Amino acid sequence: MTRRPTAALGFAAACLLAGCSVGPTYHRPATAIPKAWTNAAATGSWPSAHWWKSFGSARLDTLMAEAHAANFDVAAAIARVRQADAQLRVAGAALLPSLNASAGASRQRSSMSSGPDHAILSRAPLTNSFSLDLTASYELDFWGANRALERAAKAQAAASRDDLLTTRLTVQASVANTYFDLLGQAERLRVARSTVANARQVLAIVRNRFRVGTATDLDVAQQESVVAAQEATLPPLEEKLRQDVNALAVLVGRMPESMPADLAGKPDSLGAIHVPEVRPGLPSHLLARRPDVRSAEQQLIAANADIDNARAQFFPAISLTTQGGLASAALDTLISHTGLVYSFGTSVLQTIFDGGKLSGQLEQQKGRYQELLADYRKSVVSAFSDVENALIAVGRTRALVQAERVNVATSLKAYRISRDQFRAGIVDITSVLTTQKALYAAQDALAQAQVSRLQAVVGLYQALGGGWGNLPPAAKAG
Repeated sequence: MTRRPTAALGFAAACLLAGCSVGPTYHRPATAIPKAWTNAAATGSWPSAHWWKSFGSARLDTLMAEAHAANFDVAAAIARVRQADAQLRVAGAALLPSLNASAGASRQRSSMSSGPDHAILSRAPLTNSFSLDLTASYELDFWGANRALERAAKAQAAASRDDLLTTRLTVQASVANTYFDLLGQAERLRVARSTVANARQVLAIVRNRFRVGTATDLDVAQQESVVAAQEATLPPLEEKLRQDVNALAVLVGRMPESMPADLAGKPDSLGAIHVPEVRPGLPSHLLARRPDVRSAEQQLIAANADIDNARAQFFPAISLTTQGGLASAALDTLISHTGLVYSFGTSVLQTIFDGGKLSGQLEQQKGRYQELLADYRKSVVSAFSDVENALIAVGRTRALVQAERVNVATSLKAYRISRDQFRAGIVDITSVLTTQKALYAAQDALAQAQVSRLQAVVGLYQALGGGWGNLPPAAKAG
């Protein structure tokens, strides 16, 4: 009989100090991780924290710095981190006692009646009352409900930081992709203008031959049609170029009118951008590198803590309240031992019947956990898929650029031969027209392939989670 109360008191004391948990312990969900990448290259450099510098473009570095400082999406994500940190402080405050101070002063006079007809009234003397109180209250976190709320808030704060990293990485990739597309449009515009100039030169030759009677009206009309068709390609390219400039302006937080007019000019050009080779590391390290996967897991941890809190609501809530202070009818005697008053109390609140509210809240949190579990598993599978797709794109675009360069070289050779033969009168204008079109198409396709290759490398950086500068050495060594 004497041991049981002692054990119960010891158990209660331990719970008061550490908090009892009535919910499930969180364990990271098991996921299947591939041993190696299917399309990974064995050579290349590890992504650095400033991965975009590997492209060797000073202008891109400047745009990235502006985006980090002024991008609106990044600013909003930073504000969400601030909100999550504040919510963590709010949740942690429930684990500490609250202390309130109050002071009061009042003066009262009561009217008293005398005589049967209440005709004679006499006034009672004034009554003064002064008080100074401190009230402390504390809810015993016996079942760990408040600690569960704090764990959930802590996980949400961690998720908000990972969301910020995801937003930054998305903005970085958008800046790089848009800038490379801008360089690609500038190169396509240069090719189109060069093709227009060549077509006009051929037109001049045809007109000269027409004057001396060695060309026909049809020859002139055909070449004029080629010139007109080539000139018609210029406005859409100029429009897309300006749209890329405007898109970059939004990404760096500037008005479009303030962007440099020569943004697509020297020193950068599409051919001058270095194309880095990237090593993806081991698949087992990807889940630690991807901020979106880490955020999904933190959301899962928060949901697990919410289940803990929902289960704790089934148990009694125990609160302690104490109040102490001074009270006196005279201000000059308020600060004295004679005016000391105090009280101490405790309360226990247990829900008897709530129409299924608590059980419904518990089931809701369980359902929320299952939803986030599915989201987490999807984010893991998507992460591995993103890397594999990016590796495929890098390899495909590398081969495509090589093939297009060969195509441009052979098309240029064919055009020069046909042009020289046309000048010599060996072939007619049809051969020149055919090789002209083939050369322009090849040069335009090469520019687009070069952009695709650069953007594929950016996609690989993004799929890998950006730079690895903040990873532990063991993760980098993969």
